[in-house]
Amino acid sequence: MRQYGSPSHPHFTRTPLALAVTGGMAFAGLAHADVQVTNEEVASGVESEEATLTVTQVVGGIEHPWAVAWLPDERMLITARPGNLYLVDGDEVTEVGNLPKIDTDEDQKPAPEGGNQGGLLDVVVHPDYDDNGWIYFTYSSPGDDDSVMGDDEYGTGTALARARLSDDGSELTDLETIYAQVPRTAPGRHYGSRIVFPGDGSVMFSIGDRGIRYPSQDLTDPGGSIIRLHEDGGAFEGNPFIEAEPGNLRPEIFSYGHRNNQGLALHPETGELWAIDHGPSGGGEQLYVAEAGSNHGWPQVSFGREYDTDEFIGIGEVAPGVKPPVHVWEDTLAPSGLTFYTGDEFPGWQGNLFIGALYAERLHRVVLDGETIAHEEILLENELGRIRDVRQGPDGMLYVLTDESDGGLYRIEPEA
Repeated sequence: MRQYGSPSHPHFTRTPLALAVTGGMAFAGLAHADVQVTNEEVASGVESEEATLTVTQVVGGIEHPWAVAWLPDERMLITARPGNLYLVDGDEVTEVGNLPKIDTDEDQKPAPEGGNQGGLLDVVVHPDYDDNGWIYFTYSSPGDDDSVMGDDEYGTGTALARARLSDDGSELTDLETIYAQVPRTAPGRHYGSRIVFPGDGSVMFSIGDRGIRYPSQDLTDPGGSIIRLHEDGGAFEGNPFIEAEPGNLRPEIFSYGHRNNQGLALHPETGELWAIDHGPSGGGEQLYVAEAGSNHGWPQVSFGREYDTDEFIGIGEVAPGVKPPVHVWEDTLAPSGLTFYTGDEFPGWQGNLFIGALYAERLHRVVLDGETIAHEEILLENELGRIRDVRQGPDGMLYVLTDESDGGLYRIEPEA
């Protein structure tokens, strides 16, 4: 049984979280018996540079959770990669039904242990949810044989869908898949895929290179791109490659040359789209600002190496026409989750950028000076596990999800 306290940190408890579940939990719908609201403090007196922190596990027992979002009434939606969507309402957990067909692997191991990286991925509530009720989510979509590139008989692609919740929260209604990546490909990895709403009537989301690399530089293929659509589907007017020569470029592509973006965030003051991308072996994780038509270089421009041969990938670290990153991490983070902090609970964190790290098992706090990193602090290193998502909650607290077979949602708050 995993101990969530760390002997190296005197303020972490040594109590296994599996034994720290409070009684009286109510479950509705199809909720899995092991997914529970716990509200159990797991750490106190955690010192950071700007605050002393308390960490509380809010929900536990989730198999490889991927994303969390809040409805206006502060109910939570949590996705789990094996294809589960949970609605958390107070102490009640409901598994939401009527999802689309999702390609998942029965063996949902994290990436270092092998296994499929697909499943149910990001979830975001529409900014005008009170008026329209839309919830957007991404997932790995299985495709028909004739949508698969190459000789493979079966492939998958990143898809974006939207739906509404039924009155009792037990299922999705009005389900629409508004985009599905074509061609489908066989590798079960590098799906992306975060979602943002810029506020101009569009929705944007990322698609990874799908483990093939070279679609990232092919503007006739959406792999390795950030996609911008109308909120109800269709390429957004003003996308950079609409009617561009030679006339067959994908009109939905906003930017390209990405490897596997699992973090997108809009700058709260400038509206710029910030993104963080997984590097290959040996690091090379990149933070950058994506713009309409910008090429971020992968795989011709790279800061990492081949897994098998340790050779450098690409033609170098710079190239004409390639937008350079804001920052490159030389060590391996496996970044996932990106958010700007704008709340009032941590005054010293105002405007800071937070990054989750899977492989490095930590949270990064980044202080920006324009498009330069002025300072960086490492938080919760090797304490909670693989951090998959990081979000600011409506209460002004910071929340993280851990990508574990017994993963959870954790709240980070200033110590009283």
